[in-house]
Formats: sequence, structure tokens, C-alpha cells
Amino acid sequence: MTRIGVLGGTFNPIHLGHLRAAEEVAEALDLARVLLVPSAQPPHKAGGDALAPGALRLAWVEAACAGNPRLSACDVEIARGGASYTVDTLRALAEREAPARHVFIIGSDAFSELGTWREPKQLFALADFAVMARPGTPGRLADWIPAELRGDFELDPRGDAAHHRATGGSLCAVAISALAVSSSDIRDRIRTGRSIRYLVPEAVRRDIEASGAYASQERR
Repeated sequence: MTRIGVLGGTFNPIHLGHLRAAEEVAEALDLARVLLVPSAQPPHKAGGDALAPGALRLAWVEAACAGNPRLSACDVEIARGGASYTVDTLRALAEREAPARHVFIIGSDAFSELGTWREPKQLFALADFAVMARPGTPGRLADWIPAELRGDFELDPRGDAAHHRATGGSLCAVAISALAVSSSDIRDRIRTGRSIRYLVPEAVRRDIEASGAYASQERR
């Protein structure tokens, strides 16, 4: 069965760390491609810095993925609007791209909070999960499984993979490179007139600067 990765986020803005993570997970798990899904309104990130408009963030993801057939932008959350819940997104993608099996790509810190997400137990019926671990990430896969969900999994003896007892869905840890780049740092650089060259793809840099996004936003 074809397996397609799903990497969600605000992508506010997308940067080389996002792209490198998607590329490394796709390579490690032999995924046919990875969908990068900008959120409309992330329910776990209320407040803080304002989001750039969804249409802009989606366009930047499209520009960032251009030229790499393994990566593509997905508008499912931007088009739906409102709070972006992963369970709704995976349901929509399951209908849109059946019979492909989706692999949801998530950082170890976010995965450890999965018990607070909407319908967390249903997520494993809709997708397999790949948990990204950067060098120096504390703990192992068993430590990152939320307490509310721990009994739902049977761990592989090696400790880097597991399967969901009820759905048969797979869970694995994927080691990725650590790139010292973040969206918040990029926004700060733009606000203070510093360069973002080589932190984002060149086409994205040009689009961000032409849009004026972030330059006029004040910190809340």
C-alpha cells in the first residue's frame, strides 16, 4: 500500500528545518511523498505572535516544495478554515486519497501531549505515526507516549517502534538532524531588519519580503 506522510504546522513561516525534517522522514520510511499542511487556526497555539494570513502561508509552502516531487503543499486545513483539528484533517485526507495509508509526522514534544488533542484514540485508526527525535532529545519512544494512551500500545523489544493494539496502526521513532532555525526567530529577524537569507528557501524569502508580512506586526 502507498504510504503518504502528513506534516502539519503553522508554517509561520516555513523554513529549511521543516523541509529537511520532511525529507529525512520520507527517506527513512520510504514514503511516496509528504504533504505539508498549514493550519488555519491551531487550537494549541492561542495567543502569542499573530499568524500571517493562511493564503500567504500556503503560498510559501507551495513555493518551498517546488522542484521536489517528494514534497507538496496541502490546502485541506486552510480551505476548511476555523480551528484545525488533526482528526478532521486525517479523515478528510483518508477520503481524498484512499486507499493510501497516511503517516502523521510529529515531533516528540508534541506527541507527548497527544492525549490533550481532539479524539486522540481515533487518530491511530486513521494514520500511522512517525515521531521525530533530534539529537539530544531526552528519553525514548516509550517515554513520549502520553500516559492516557500508554496502555493502547505494544512496544517492540528494541524500544523504537510500537503498534496500536486496537487498530494495528504503527508508531515509530525517526532520528532527524538538528537545524538551529525556528519560525519565531525568523519573524524576529524580519521585525528588526535582519537577514533571513539561507534560513528559508530563496523563493520564500522573496515572497515574504514582498508581502510585508511580519515587518509591521508588533509583539503581543
